[in-house]
Formats: sequence, structure tokens, C-alpha cells
Amino acid sequence: MPPSRPPSRPPSRPPSRPLSPPPSQPPSPPPLSDDAQKSIALDLLLNAWDAALARGVAPELLASTAVFAALTDMVDMHGAEAVAAFCEGLPARVRAGAFTMRED
Repeated sequence: MPPSRPPSRPPSRPPSRPLSPPPSQPPSPPPLSDDAQKSIALDLLLNAWDAALARGVAPELLASTAVFAALTDMVDMHGAEAVAAFCEGLPARVRAGAFTMRED
């Protein structure tokens, strides 16, 4: 005589929950101009820069890491050739003071 099997049960289901409407999303802010976005981005980056300095990160390491992160993202977005072409113009811009924020 074959061994007896337990009676089959219907598969268990999790208790049903009433459907609730999705959480309401706040309205999207109006699009920002490029200048406004640049201003916000620079403010956020400078705050992060100051926080890193306050935690003991050497300014030279912070700067090279920031350049690395920027170039990495730019290559991902635009490709290596476009970024290389952009970088070719950097020496003249540096010499012309495009990145000088303080007066000596």
C-alpha cells in the first residue's frame, strides 16, 4: 500500500489590502535657466568642497578628484573625442583667467 499523502491545500495568499491611490507628487518646479542651474550647481559643489576640506581632505587631492569626476561624467555623456577636443582649449582659457575666481 502506498504511503498516504496529506490532503492538498489551496496555496496560501497574503491578506488582501485595499488599493490606495498613489502618493501625490508635488508639482514640478518650472524649468531653470542654464545660468540658474550653473549657480545652484556651483553653490552645492563649493559647499561640498568646504565640507571635504573641513574633514581633512588635502586641497590638491580634492581638486584632482573633482577634475577626474567631471571628466569621467563628460566622457560618459559626450564621448572621449568630444571631451579631448574640449580639453585642448583649456590651456588658453586658464591663461586668460577663465578659472580665476580671486584677484591676486
